[in-house]
Amino acid sequence: MLDIARRNSREAEILEVVFSNGWDFMRRLLSGDKADEPELPPPAVLRNILTDLGPVYVKLGQLMSTRPDLLPPDYLEALETLQSDVPPVPWHEIERVIQASLPQPMDQVFASIDHQPVAAGSIAQVHRVIRHDGKPMALKVQRPGIDNLVARDVALIQNIAKLVAATDFGKEYDTVGLAEEFTQALYAELDFTREAEHTNKLRQNLAQSDWFDSDLIKVPEVDLTLTRPKVLVMEWLDGKPLLEAKLSGRRHEGDVAAERREITRTIFRVFFQQFLTDGFFHADPHPGNIFYLKDGRIALLDCGMVGSLDRKTRSSLTEMLLAIVDADASRCTQLSLRLAEPTQTLDLARIERDYDRLLRRYYNLSLDDLNTSEAFYEILQAARRNHLRWPGNIGLFAKALGNLEGVARQFDPSVNVIDELTPLMSDLFRRELIGDNLTQALFRTALEFKQLSLESPRQIGFLLERLSRETLMFNLKIQGLDKIQRTLDAAANRRTFGTVLSALILGAAIVSTSSQTTPQLDIITDVLFGAASLIGLILLITIMRSGSV
Repeated sequence: MLDIARRNSREAEILEVVFSNGWDFMRRLLSGDKADEPELPPPAVLRNILTDLGPVYVKLGQLMSTRPDLLPPDYLEALETLQSDVPPVPWHEIERVIQASLPQPMDQVFASIDHQPVAAGSIAQVHRVIRHDGKPMALKVQRPGIDNLVARDVALIQNIAKLVAATDFGKEYDTVGLAEEFTQALYAELDFTREAEHTNKLRQNLAQSDWFDSDLIKVPEVDLTLTRPKVLVMEWLDGKPLLEAKLSGRRHEGDVAAERREITRTIFRVFFQQFLTDGFFHADPHPGNIFYLKDGRIALLDCGMVGSLDRKTRSSLTEMLLAIVDADASRCTQLSLRLAEPTQTLDLARIERDYDRLLRRYYNLSLDDLNTSEAFYEILQAARRNHLRWPGNIGLFAKALGNLEGVARQFDPSVNVIDELTPLMSDLFRRELIGDNLTQALFRTALEFKQLSLESPRQIGFLLERLSRETLMFNLKIQGLDKIQRTLDAAANRRTFGTVLSALILGAAIVSTSSQTTPQLDIITDVLFGAASLIGLILLITIMRSGSV
């Protein structure tokens, strides 16, 4: 049929899916025909294509749904519901993966194993097991052959990204960089030892806090002695997803509403600590990953997707949230420039106007009506339209905040992000100034002042010496100066042409009006007038082409 289809059966399968779902651009791209600037298919079509292409593309879509800085809200909503309709792997196949990964035979490690999985996904499935010490555990096992499937499809995704990279769309979105980012995320999810490390780190970070009662939060313990890249063994937790749980109000004398409010506040503070102080956060707090346990505690599950934020970024994001609430477009612009990378020359006035127009919609809203994560999404989108590219961790933060606010509003409709954040601001401000250790902060500041006092005289002396010797040179780079220089050069050339033209015309006029005319003078006059006409014509054509008429 098509050359690309004949070369690779998987590419033929992709083409068939694309044909059946009607995405014409990708059909032209994969078949090697000339393609126009890329256009995404409608959200529902994109979701159907990714679902039909199988588990790797489903996972790709799920990763794309974590990037509100790249995709409009309707696409995010469609991709959030993306699930791979894959049946569980039969026990005899999954057993081989387990046995190949464990250090000992299964019957020596586990007293019993439930052959029916309690959950099955595109990458792995989970079985309930009991160790010989009687402790129930969750056994997460990778689907057989998924690593080979990922390697095959990732290569295709990277090739498509390279094809698109030459277009304006590819340059603006850095499709090659995005493909590499998604590739790394996919391979990270295939290594369960990394998920184990993330789980242990999250549990350690949340083990104590000044913002919430750490006894109310549970992160499952991981059995590192049994965990391998394709097998993850962790503590079994009895409970239900938060939105499906029936609360007892046991901590509030049967007052379910009070318990609901306490749980909501605790969850917010747990994630604010991750976002704003720890800099390491669970990036996928959807309803299925927040459990209400039988003993009344809240559990965070599935640390396969995590994000990190450095101190400067955490501070800027806090300011950004407050600037959104205050409808401060100017401050939002400044913070965007601090966080994002420009892809073209920026029009700062336009960015601020776009922000101002966007934030006016939220200015008169009460905090109860303000959806902070939605406003933050729109800020990200407006910045992208103005040629600012956000780093991937900002997209993860925005998505995590959006999922968190969505779950919290379903669980307790009266909740508001800013209401929960405001009481913590004084502590955040103190930590920004002095950190967690006053003595250490003072010592660090003293060392910096000492270094400054030692270096400053030397630097000032060096500067004065160069000034006195007239060897100081300034290296300034002004954007757009080359264009101005070309314009000035063109103007100078035209002026020179005009001067020469005037001289020729005057010379010809003087010669022609001479009282002693000869045939030779007539020839010279004709030559001068001819040269003047030719130069005048060239000058006129040049001016008209430049549009400066």
